[in-house]
Amino acid sequence: MKSAEIREAFLRFFEEKGHTRVASSSLIPANDPTLLFTNAGMNQFKDCFLGLEKRAYTRATTSQKCVRAGGKHNDLENVGYTARHHTFFEMLGNFSFGDYFKRDAIRYAWEFLTSPQWLNLPQEKLWVTVYASDDEAYAIWTEEVGVPAERMVRIGDNKGAPYASDNFWAMGDTGPCGPCTEIFFDHGEHIWGGPPGSPEEDGDRYIEIWNNVFMQFNRTADGVLHPLPAPSVDTGMGLERVSAVLQHVHSNYEIDLFQNLLAASAAAIGCANDGAPSLKVVADHIRSCGFLIADGVTPSNEGRGYVLRRIVRRACRHGNKLGAKGSFFHKIVAALAAEMGEAYPELREQRAHIERVLKTEEEQFAKTLEQGLKILEQDLAELQGRVIPGDVVFKLYDTYGFPVDLTGDIARERELSIDEDGFEREMQAQRERARSASAFGLDYNSLVKVDTDTLFTGYEDTFGQGQIVALFKAGAAVEQLQEGEEGVVVLDRTPFYAESGGQVGDCGYLSDASGVRFDVRDTTKAGGAYLHHGVVGAGSLRVGQAVEAQVDASVRGATALNHSATHLLHAALRQVLGEHVQQKGSLVDSQRLRFDFSHFEAIKPEQLKALEALVNAEIRKNSAVQTEQTDIETAKQKGAMALFGEKYGDSVRVLSMGDFSVELCGGIHAKRTGDIGLMKIISEGGVAAGVRRIEAVTGVGALDYLSGAEEQLKEAAALVKGSRDNLLDKLAGVLERNRQLEKELEQLKAKAASAAGDDLAGAAIEVAGVKVLASRLDGLDGKALLALADQLKNKLGSAVILLGGEFDGKVVLVAGVTQDLTAKLKAGELMRQAAAVVGGKGGGRPDMAQGGGVDAGKLGEALALVEPFVAAAF
Repeated sequence: MKSAEIREAFLRFFEEKGHTRVASSSLIPANDPTLLFTNAGMNQFKDCFLGLEKRAYTRATTSQKCVRAGGKHNDLENVGYTARHHTFFEMLGNFSFGDYFKRDAIRYAWEFLTSPQWLNLPQEKLWVTVYASDDEAYAIWTEEVGVPAERMVRIGDNKGAPYASDNFWAMGDTGPCGPCTEIFFDHGEHIWGGPPGSPEEDGDRYIEIWNNVFMQFNRTADGVLHPLPAPSVDTGMGLERVSAVLQHVHSNYEIDLFQNLLAASAAAIGCANDGAPSLKVVADHIRSCGFLIADGVTPSNEGRGYVLRRIVRRACRHGNKLGAKGSFFHKIVAALAAEMGEAYPELREQRAHIERVLKTEEEQFAKTLEQGLKILEQDLAELQGRVIPGDVVFKLYDTYGFPVDLTGDIARERELSIDEDGFEREMQAQRERARSASAFGLDYNSLVKVDTDTLFTGYEDTFGQGQIVALFKAGAAVEQLQEGEEGVVVLDRTPFYAESGGQVGDCGYLSDASGVRFDVRDTTKAGGAYLHHGVVGAGSLRVGQAVEAQVDASVRGATALNHSATHLLHAALRQVLGEHVQQKGSLVDSQRLRFDFSHFEAIKPEQLKALEALVNAEIRKNSAVQTEQTDIETAKQKGAMALFGEKYGDSVRVLSMGDFSVELCGGIHAKRTGDIGLMKIISEGGVAAGVRRIEAVTGVGALDYLSGAEEQLKEAAALVKGSRDNLLDKLAGVLERNRQLEKELEQLKAKAASAAGDDLAGAAIEVAGVKVLASRLDGLDGKALLALADQLKNKLGSAVILLGGEFDGKVVLVAGVTQDLTAKLKAGELMRQAAAVVGGKGGGRPDMAQGGGVDAGKLGEALALVEPFVAAAF
């Protein structure tokens, strides 16, 4: 069976068992700050398992795209060198939310794997593990399914702590957890390795293909396991692994899906398709990079973007090892879209965008390599000894992305070596920092949990009545909130909009006839419950109490105008810049709108002008803003665009503004586009590679902005003794005069430096037969000190010079060494020592170096370093 056929068979099997087929969620987890990337099939259902969300179904099945390349779950360094490690993989899963449990989950897995009408795997090739104390699962396997005891393995706490086991799963240190039962396939005795639980279990003979997780308990902070009222099931089967089994190959890289990608990778690089580890790296990495970019990640220096950048550069390095010339990685995207675009249409739809992002990053990496070579050359010029220190190798690798093996190659060419142990210590320290940063420490029991959903009435009204169904104080459920106490109020119905889709939550107040008042500062959601965050201003609140809910209508109205303008701006961007534009995030409040989108260059002034003109033309049309509730597939057929990072349910809301904009959106909007009045763009800039940001204001805010700009224009005209009509001419005259004065000042500085040079040359002393000059010269910038140092080197002929002074509140330092002395004395080394004294950094060539610092009080101490520095060299 081909991989695509296995995927479809799995989903169809569980549909026949009453499961709802659910599309894969984004690789960027929706509303989950604990995860860097989606790394398991259950991620999108986490709120269902936690009891925070209820869906229209209690059984689900998915083929979930996953990435494990950063944070706690990181397979990056193993990719290409093992048969089964990947940065990107597909997890086939079936889920039960308080419906069926162990018996059905086990029977479904066995039926799909072994029955002739499905995968028809030989039963004698399958081994099963259970948690050591899970007698229930063991009995089902042996007594009902019929797996012989000799192929059953009990796995206990093999990771050094209670419930720390390969066969016990936990969402975190607290929260849902439970035992697992796993199914392994025996690839045969011709492959080394032992069954699970044996000393040889790390071999490749017995491979896990299915994991059934039974969420049976809730673990509290004291470590106690409490039975869950509605036990659930979370299973996972790796598509790549089971494809290898069914296609009778041992390595995942030999399956049909990878064979095509390996061939495309070899063609793009221009190398043989011979199964080299580096070629496997490239074929694996194009999947993770393609899917991450399609889901909105762009290369950057932090967070998800940093991980993507590392993966791209790792692929480029391995391509270079195979002989790639120039950019090649982006050329494989076409093969990826052809191979997986049927199951994941976003690859086809965004192919051009993915190619552009990768090509840009490849070109940037080439420049990075060039920069790294220059820095390495500087370090080698100042190297004392024959070994490049580990911290230098690590700095090049970590800061500049310079490959360690390339540093080693250059070292060997110069008969040098690298400090591999020192480099590994630096790498280990980085891993420890990464592990520490990924330890989120979330206590799932501290999350606000409400069993009932809140009915939202805010699309029609800003006022309504509701009953308090729950109260929370400091995260804990309470029966009452007293005057002055901060807390959370949950109503059975509310007109308050909860923060989502980039729109901030409503503010306002809750009250009753007795004078009780609760000031609502923000509104958020937990599952289907709306949480009103605020403080009791008067009286007290109790569960069951009826209250009147009043949204701040003026703030709501201004926010709605900005939100509607965001939709118009999105549509206008796609018209002016191209269809590649996609939303990458937004923030809408009552003051302004902020819109992030994919684009690879700054927007030209004429394009900004065209955007404003398009949006304001739509505003003047005064089209009705219409909404329709429908299913996701119907919405897509209508051409509705989904918003980046938004989590959609089974039913979606389609929002249309004439024939100009159609999007999925659950936010609050204007009634007609004319209500927006006016939109004015106030800024445009880059926020990450390939991502731009526009900020704009609407309505009264836009008028206020234009009024303020008019006042500034008048003030600027008054300062140059002009008017609005001749302001540009006046400013041009002022700038020209300023340039002339700066030129005259530079000439005067040069004359002063020349005169000072004549005086300073006579102040040089001899140390060990070498002329040495150290002098403080305040008021000169680095450029002037460099010119003076060059002049002094010429006057003295053979000398070591250190000049420093205070300029613009900071210390400026320049060191110079004449060419005849650079074999023994390096200006860069002298500068590093001097700059450190004044609390700064510095470096440069052996004959000239610059630096600076912040502690002018220690400038004399820094200048005094030059004499012992010279004496020590002779």
